[in-house]
Amino acid sequence: MILVLLLGGGGAGAAWFFMHGKADAEEHDEAPAKKKKAKKPAGPVIYEPVEPFTVNLQPGENGADQYLQVAFSLQLSDPETQEEVKKNMAKVRSRILLLLSSKHASEINTPEGKVQLAKDIITALKEPFEDRGSQQEIEDVLFTSFIIQ
Repeated sequence: MILVLLLGGGGAGAAWFFMHGKADAEEHDEAPAKKKKAKKPAGPVIYEPVEPFTVNLQPGENGADQYLQVAFSLQLSDPETQEEVKKNMAKVRSRILLLLSSKHASEINTPEGKVQLAKDIITALKEPFEDRGSQQEIEDVLFTSFIIQ
């Protein structure tokens, strides 16, 4: 009699465990699956290196000349944008040169300053290259060298 009760209780406990344990596991598995579905499919990341720049920075408080040598790559959204950037590299370099030469060393020598500079470069390069063209989709600027002297 005790054996039957133990087996019945064990069976009921096992049934409860498998039913509730499986339901809880399914709930936990569904939550990450929903998050994954919300993300857009990621294509290959496209990087376009830009030749290094050496520019005079705006004079500081002491009036001494300072220079910036910087190299970076652009992270682009698609191959069409990459071709547009390559085709207009002279305009890309001109816009960046004008932007960099307008900066003071004190503005860009902190991590926050570098982040802001990357945002400024993105803004400058998103402007259409042609009068009636569309904006370029520049996703990020990734510095590979950054020297202030």
